[in-house]
Amino acid sequence: MRVLIVEDEPFLADAVRAGLRLEAFAADIAGDGDTALEMLELNDYDAVVLDRDIPGPSGDDIARHLTATGMRTRILMLTAADQLDEKVQGFELGADDYLTKPFAMRELVVRLRALSRRSETPRPPVIEVYGLTIDPFRREVYRDGRYVSLSRKQFAVLQVLAEANGGVISAEALLERAWDENADPFTNAVRITISGLRKRLGEPWVIDTVPGVGYRLAAPAAPVAQGS
Repeated sequence: MRVLIVEDEPFLADAVRAGLRLEAFAADIAGDGDTALEMLELNDYDAVVLDRDIPGPSGDDIARHLTATGMRTRILMLTAADQLDEKVQGFELGADDYLTKPFAMRELVVRLRALSRRSETPRPPVIEVYGLTIDPFRREVYRDGRYVSLSRKQFAVLQVLAEANGGVISAEALLERAWDENADPFTNAVRITISGLRKRLGEPWVIDTVPGVGYRLAAPAAPVAQGS
């Protein structure tokens, strides 16, 4: 899941990004409304954590823009105000969820994951495909009942591939979905991560390389019978 944090308090923004990265989110920061609008146009975000009180176009203006343009990015509004009228106004502007400062990082993570399940293509709480069981909430993976220990980045890549439902995902798309804006477009990080992920999941491989196109999850090839 890729998230844009729109927050003008640098310490809070950095803390939220660090917390989300620990949970295998890719997260970017915009410190003002103009930067937020530019980044929303450039990148495909699953959700935006949107502070209402920011310099430039306000959080309310950004919510109006997202709603008016039909962007699929989910909006989780942040505010220091806990009055009911404030919350109602936020939802009327297009917010999908609302969180009052101060907040617990764990609650923010849970709310973002809940928003991802309410996307245009609903995502099941647990993904089961080709003998893999992927639980984004607990960040756990099992293969044929065996627990598989993955790094945060390996888990993020596997989740993107699993949610593609057998579709081919290019290295560029994986870089956009599982890394943040600081990722070098010429890096070989995707190839290295895929290689490590295959080894962790074990044989027979369930990740196919489609030459010149990208990667996909696929059913393991059936073993060749001896003597055939």
